[in-house]
Amino acid sequence: MVASRTRKPRSSSPRSIGWRERVSFPDFDVIGVKAKVDSGAQTSSIHAFRPRFSQKDDEEWVSFEIHPRRRSRKDAVRVRAKVKTRRRIRSSNGKSEIRPVIETTMRLGDETFVAELTLANRHLMAYRMILGRSALRGRFTIDPGKSYLFGE
Repeated sequence: MVASRTRKPRSSSPRSIGWRERVSFPDFDVIGVKAKVDSGAQTSSIHAFRPRFSQKDDEEWVSFEIHPRRRSRKDAVRVRAKVKTRRRIRSSNGKSEIRPVIETTMRLGDETFVAELTLANRHLMAYRMILGRSALRGRFTIDPGKSYLFGE
């Protein structure tokens, strides 16, 4: 499911991104999910609508829907990925839960890279995705006064 492990060399100086940006997922043919950039979160997280877990060749898999546009099911995409692991995550409200972790290719601006995503229930949150610092490290710096520096 994950694209080739080859990565674009990181630029010598990281590019600036705003406090919110649009992220695409080439492996899933999903473009432009609004994400809040969160340097306090180690791992990126996405809202997984209707997750379904299964086993294949002694590996755990998950299928779930991604809704690129908030409050719209019109362009929902059902995707499938191997569960890499499960990890205990402490949310911003202090609650701890164990979440499935997948690995997939992300695109932000002209940068394409492989990163981990935890699958979460974010239905009450303003943003369906959080872009965490492990995906940003060495690639981007955050300009908290800007938004959508790669276009809305």
